[in-house]
Amino acid sequence: MVTELLRNLNPAQVEATRTVDGPLLIVAGPGSGKTRVITHRIAYLINGCSIDPNRIVAVTFTNKAAREMRTRLDNLLGELSEGVICKTFHSLCVSILRVDGKKIGLDNSFVIYDDDDKSSLLKRAMEEANIDPKQYPIRAIGNAISDAKSNLLDPQAFALSRSNSYYDEIVLRVYERYESLKSNMAALDFDDLVTQAVGLLRQVTEVREKYQERYLHLLIDEFQDTNHSQYALSRLLADKHRNICVVGDPDQSIYAWRNADVGNILSFQNNYPDSKVINLEENYRSTKNIVEAAKHVISPNRNRLNNDLFSKNADGCLLVVNEGHDENEEAQWVLSEIDRLVRQEGLRFGDCAVMYRVNAQSRAMEDACRRHGVSYRLIGGVRFYLRREIKDLIAYLRVIHNRRDEISLMRIINVPPRGIGSRTIEEVRRWGEAHGFSVYESLQAISDDKEKGGLQVSLTGRAVSAIRRLMTLFEELSCQAQLLGVSDLVDLVLEKVGYREYLRGGERESEQLENVQEFRGQALEVQDLLSENPALSLEAFLESVALVSPVDGLNDAQDAVTLITLHQAKGLEFPVVFILGIEEGLLPHSRSIDDPLQVEEERRLFYVGMTRAKERLYLSRTFLRRIYGDSRNSQYSGGRTARTPSRFLRDIPRSLIEKIGNDSNSTRGDSVESDTPSIRVGDKVKHKTFGEGIVLNTIATGDDVEATIAFKGPSGVKRIMLGIAPLEKLIKKDEAFPNNE
Repeated sequence: MVTELLRNLNPAQVEATRTVDGPLLIVAGPGSGKTRVITHRIAYLINGCSIDPNRIVAVTFTNKAAREMRTRLDNLLGELSEGVICKTFHSLCVSILRVDGKKIGLDNSFVIYDDDDKSSLLKRAMEEANIDPKQYPIRAIGNAISDAKSNLLDPQAFALSRSNSYYDEIVLRVYERYESLKSNMAALDFDDLVTQAVGLLRQVTEVREKYQERYLHLLIDEFQDTNHSQYALSRLLADKHRNICVVGDPDQSIYAWRNADVGNILSFQNNYPDSKVINLEENYRSTKNIVEAAKHVISPNRNRLNNDLFSKNADGCLLVVNEGHDENEEAQWVLSEIDRLVRQEGLRFGDCAVMYRVNAQSRAMEDACRRHGVSYRLIGGVRFYLRREIKDLIAYLRVIHNRRDEISLMRIINVPPRGIGSRTIEEVRRWGEAHGFSVYESLQAISDDKEKGGLQVSLTGRAVSAIRRLMTLFEELSCQAQLLGVSDLVDLVLEKVGYREYLRGGERESEQLENVQEFRGQALEVQDLLSENPALSLEAFLESVALVSPVDGLNDAQDAVTLITLHQAKGLEFPVVFILGIEEGLLPHSRSIDDPLQVEEERRLFYVGMTRAKERLYLSRTFLRRIYGDSRNSQYSGGRTARTPSRFLRDIPRSLIEKIGNDSNSTRGDSVESDTPSIRVGDKVKHKTFGEGIVLNTIATGDDVEATIAFKGPSGVKRIMLGIAPLEKLIKKDEAFPNNE
């Protein structure tokens, strides 16, 4: 069995599989078979070293990756794989907190708030702290709080560590109120799941020792994406046996914006001086040309570990670099090439992915796909569980499960309309605060007795009757939740609430009813798995809904072009990849170009996108582009701004590129040597007739040079022969674009 297990692994993979004891760092380049190594290593621990499967835990970042790992383990181990814990960081922490969280004061029926819920609660916290969200945006405050939690700073620790700035004082006030409100509602946000688990293990010795003893071997995938709190959790769990195996690649660390710290993998050997390092360098995914181009793009980065990626695959096609006029022409070119690949080379639409730096770039592609009848799937749009009708049903289930969940209660207290308006809610909340009641407790008290504690509730008889009907409904649903599986409970909610009737007649009736049916079907899957414990099926379903990620629902069988951001594409692969907008200000992004470390991350992001491609890689830039759909700051041609090619394109050897738009010099940013005026791409110029403009492209034509220039105002884009044009150069190129190398 062991010999068979190792048969199809390369020497580095065999070494990684058979290295059992002590800290191990596996530096796994893209497409190098890291999931294969992790699963084979687990199988080797069980079959080759007789390790109890229940003492092995494998952690990754997405449910999709965890499912893939589980499937491979099932194929390798059969029934033995059931004992192996294979979870995401967040789901592992949830399981720990459900069992032992009460030891630090957590209600084990806590609900998990998503970003939408978090924003709602932050808004209330800011209102109660008398802070204007127009002056201090909720999202910025939320990010600051998330940063603090990722670094294991609760409000008290944040107060000690912060600067004396007024903004930090604002964040602290909101942070304190937010945590208080959340605690009262028995809720946790995503950041809490890890920080609370770390706090539990640090504070309660018996709990820490229990998990340290149980987890003899800890394996962590995508280690370069861990933040400070996740690394702290990993070290706590592995502290006794020190059998910690981390797999990752600093060249693919692209989530600093959500507090991932590439330093965790770069400093692993310092934290574990006795660790062994094994490099997985053979790429099985991509052609040689793609791998070689990607290596040239990533090599200028300084914060790296030595890993010489190579491929034994065929050379494959050269990379195609396209230069388009604007984003609409770019989208048209993409669809034309996809159509050619499908018609002439037998590929499927589902084999093709279009990637971009920011979500707003998808708009031109979506419009083009709809116009030409091309099926597409947009990853990162309005996700299924964020649709209004689905959020409503989830809110009902949450309140049934946890009556203290005020965010969910407020969402559906008058949905469908039942006569409990904003004035009634305001009075209920005021009355409850005076008596120390939660909103649900206040509603229940008012339902039982209009007068409580000697205070008169200022509500009409009609409002009180509506509240009584609502409380009767929830009491009935709560009782049935102990007896029914989650799918049957959803059916009961739909019937008693009249939610299907509520949707009828709306503009999206058909789509919404289909979504409700899909939601019920997903609940049925959980119900079937946990048929012996109906109450647990509700908790498990709510947990699975809360921990879903954008790529979890990606259906590989769907024959549709995938539209996806570069960040979301991590971990995926496609036969054909198009990367759009490879321009200064987009890739690297304008927010990053003044910070060398952020430029390195942008370079890694491009590298990740390139290495998603298996057979063909297309790179595209435009001369003009409308960014974010906002033309207020645009100076040229219909609300679009002039674009210059990304510095990253210059790192790709010309020998690996099949074509570069109209002119090889334009992509590399070089000027054309001639006797014509010294005009270069990026120069700002003035024409006697057309006014001021910017040079987008230059093409040598005999003894002259044709320049493509975007002029302000109605003149738009013009092609002009420099030898005869009355042009005046206003500033030098490096002054106009100081960040363009």
